[in-house]
Amino acid sequence: MSKDPWVFIVNPVAGKGYAAETAQVIKAEAASRQKEVVIDFTRSKGHASELSEKYYNEGYKFIIGVGGDGTFNEVATPLAGKGDVVTGLVAAGTGNDFIQILGFPDRFGTKEWDALFKADTRAMDAGSCNGRFFFNGMGLGFDAQVAAENYTPEGEVKPGGKNKYIWHILKTILFYREKRMIVINNGERSETDCFINTVSNGRRYAGGFFLTPQAVANDGLLDVCSVRKIGLFRRLRILAMVPKGSHISHKSVNYYKTSHLELEFPMRVPYHLDGELYFSDRFEIKVIPGALNVIYNPGGGHFFND
Repeated sequence: MSKDPWVFIVNPVAGKGYAAETAQVIKAEAASRQKEVVIDFTRSKGHASELSEKYYNEGYKFIIGVGGDGTFNEVATPLAGKGDVVTGLVAAGTGNDFIQILGFPDRFGTKEWDALFKADTRAMDAGSCNGRFFFNGMGLGFDAQVAAENYTPEGEVKPGGKNKYIWHILKTILFYREKRMIVINNGERSETDCFINTVSNGRRYAGGFFLTPQAVANDGLLDVCSVRKIGLFRRLRILAMVPKGSHISHKSVNYYKTSHLELEFPMRVPYHLDGELYFSDRFEIKVIPGALNVIYNPGGGHFFND
């Protein structure tokens, strides 16, 4: 039997502690709207998925993440394919790219809390790569290498903050060497050298880079932005175009939509799913239509087909 309280699963370290502070705001905003809430805090990587599955099994109808893209991925993964539960996100991370799909800003004001608790719901697609879900997108090539530079061999994020991250971007732009990639798109085989290969359900990455600006979250397709091997000047030129999404008209960019994609590399390469880093040499990628029921703010954007 479903229970009335809303569950908020908070990653207390997200946004350098901003998510933990948001817990008190959630209580106040819920109380002002006569909503009962349960707030639970994660203790380690993967704990959000454990909590999400626990509350789902106990019959809770609304299970909301509080944190960044990785937090939402953990909360949503156990709920994918479950038609009797609604999920959503209160953005409290650093990049906060996924929240744009839902039509909410990086930080909530009164009207966003109104929209959240109104619970206007949409069915949203998900992506799957090698059996793992992604909800915003996955990346191979340049952006995955930047992510790999920011992790230790033990999988911990390196210290250094934003300046260190910018250094990794600059270093990768200068020295990254493309890898040969076999592409099987809906059964058609081709080969290319991969500078960037982004497969996405959302449009935005890294806080403002619109690599897949035509993505729609419920069209039953994934958007792919593939950039072939290019020199330094073109790398800089294309990356300068990405914030406005105008790069997709560049002759070095192959932009398309697909429901099923297979990729093969001659060696293990880094890739990220909603910002979380992994390694593999083979990739089976597919869309899962209508995988999640999410709370959507129709006044905040047009990322769904109505």
